[in-house]
Amino acid sequence: MTRVHPGDQAFDYDSLMGTETEMPFSGTRSFMRRRLTRDLAGVDYAVMGIPYDLSTSGRPGTRLGPEALRRATTQLSWGEVWPWGFDPFDRLAVVDYGDVFYQRGQPQEMLENAYHQALHVLKSGSRLIGLGGDHLTTYPLLKAHAEVQGPLALIQFDAHRDTAKSGFLDHGSFVRFAMNERLIDPAKSIQIGIRTHYDLDDPITVLHRPWVRDNGVKALVAEIERVTDGMPCYLTFDIDSIDPAFAPGTGTPVVDGLLPHEAIDTIRALTKPNIVGMDVVEVSPPYDPTEITALLGASVILEHLCAQASVLPAKS
Repeated sequence: MTRVHPGDQAFDYDSLMGTETEMPFSGTRSFMRRRLTRDLAGVDYAVMGIPYDLSTSGRPGTRLGPEALRRATTQLSWGEVWPWGFDPFDRLAVVDYGDVFYQRGQPQEMLENAYHQALHVLKSGSRLIGLGGDHLTTYPLLKAHAEVQGPLALIQFDAHRDTAKSGFLDHGSFVRFAMNERLIDPAKSIQIGIRTHYDLDDPITVLHRPWVRDNGVKALVAEIERVTDGMPCYLTFDIDSIDPAFAPGTGTPVVDGLLPHEAIDTIRALTKPNIVGMDVVEVSPPYDPTEITALLGASVILEHLCAQASVLPAKS
């Protein structure tokens, strides 16, 4: 009998390292074709989805974000990444840890399960990448990271500050809660691309959209390094930080956003800050039949992994 060559890397590949080329229209849609597993032995990064959108104040649909981000990576999983010239998975062992489970309509269960699952990953020694979900999904990840690392410097790409004094925890107030609970150090935190009105009544450094346009990527990277000042950092990337002409699939689009090259070039340059965890949130696929929003979000994660891998040698 003729043996069929294994072709689904999420199940068949015999190593956590490297990339085995698959056609984008076939195979299991794990993140970047990485192994689907809850085994964290030898893992550098675990990718975890949180399919939740019950706290959105605009259009729903981000519960479908993790699946869309994974599907988009089938267009990116080819080995060496331009312009890096290497495959980050020759240097980093990355797995797809699956999704956080919660019963529909139960936000408290989502928060608790996401926190405990994230904490389990972090205590194993692995780093964590979150796939949102609306921006509330960042809160339990911050809580887990802060328990392991202590207070964090927050690097936030966003159209909104998410510091609303609403009195209840949602995607527009989670940063306020994180400050009040000392999960983040506001004096060492920075928000990039903001273009909605919020009170500037806290120590967070706010770089509104015009600042980035006027000063450029090099100045932005220098400011991120200055503000975070060597602290453990958590990077959260809200896709609505990008102009909706390039990322229409989100619940609260705001015009005159960052351009894709501004965001990508910045992520590529963030090799000095000690980024201990990150996420991409607010991808809402129903509002983007072209799937370019998810592709951009997935690319942000891939560029972050490349930036982290760039200071490491290839593993044998």
